[in-house]
Amino acid sequence: MRKFSLFYFLTFFSFGALSPLLTVYLQENVGLTGSQIGIILSISPVVIIFIQPIWGMISDYTQKPKGILLITLLLTAIFGILYSFVGSFYSIVLMAFLLAVTQSAIVPISDSIALNAVQKTKGDYGSVRLWGAIGFAVAVLIAGWLSDYFSLKVIFYTFSISLFLALLVTARLPKENQSVSVNIRDGMNRLVKIPKFMLFLVTTFLIFGPIFANNFYFGLYITEIGGTVAGVGIAFLFAAGSEAPFMKIAGRWIHRFGLMNIMIFAGSIGALRWFFYFLDPPLMLVYVTTVVQGLSIGLFIPAALQYVRDSTPVEVRATAVSLYSAVGNGLGSWFCTLLGGYIVEYYSVSYLYLFFGVLTVLGIVIVVVLKGMENKGEKLLVGKEA
Repeated sequence: MRKFSLFYFLTFFSFGALSPLLTVYLQENVGLTGSQIGIILSISPVVIIFIQPIWGMISDYTQKPKGILLITLLLTAIFGILYSFVGSFYSIVLMAFLLAVTQSAIVPISDSIALNAVQKTKGDYGSVRLWGAIGFAVAVLIAGWLSDYFSLKVIFYTFSISLFLALLVTARLPKENQSVSVNIRDGMNRLVKIPKFMLFLVTTFLIFGPIFANNFYFGLYITEIGGTVAGVGIAFLFAAGSEAPFMKIAGRWIHRFGLMNIMIFAGSIGALRWFFYFLDPPLMLVYVTTVVQGLSIGLFIPAALQYVRDSTPVEVRATAVSLYSAVGNGLGSWFCTLLGGYIVEYYSVSYLYLFFGVLTVLGIVIVVVLKGMENKGEKLLVGKEA
């Protein structure tokens, strides 16, 4: 479990060094417009939509997730360094595409390996995953300081160095080969025929879309209301850092209050946060309220992943996790990031958060519907037993 904790810390440290400050880099160093930035940032989610499920299916088919993880970590680190040498819009588009292809495999495959290990050791996924939140928070702060001292290009080098270190840790992770034959087409067909899982994918689109798009636009929001690049790091430190303690207790809260209730509560906190940012509050209040991210994301991510695990067959679980991640981190993030670029250019970044709030509320409504479906199913089961 210590190896997995270190892996998550280093991996999300790389993400935290790059994604929150990439928008600022593209605007200030490269001089791109809001719509151009939206297009570039939406490339990764679009690629994830199509490529991430394929990585999951390859992992299920070959039963060698660790080998795939090693290869994709190496390529992602290399592409991160190359990204820093390009400057034209079309060359950045190409690098964003290549980076997204390999990076899209890292989180779902590592989550699948970690879930299997947690089940075998009877551990707690949230206690391991919280180190990702800590790594992300620390990285934004460090990258912000380094960017102020050197230049914003340092985010790419920090990103790649951290992934190289994660590669070394991955080599020491346990192998998760399983002696089970998986037919890719049958696996996808089985998932499509699970109504609760398919409906939950819509929830991930509506709730995770704003969450992941916020990683790109929150730095721009901070600088527009008077913050500095280092201030962006401080804001992300408070926001992402607050996730760790709630991920630590997520398992106990889910057991005590119920999986669906935790998702409804966490989603509601997220929606209130987005609506609050729409009101253009003072910078200091923004810093203070970033800690509520722990209540929203810190609880929702473990709960959502557990729901996916509990509602899908074990032999296609890597495919299910990849599909779930592709819809939220891919389709939802693409939609919010691309449209967000136009909202920022033609309105303001504040209106972007109004948009995020509306989507999140719709996602909560679907979770309520799913809860009703489960309660109805339990009543029918009790009736049959009686």
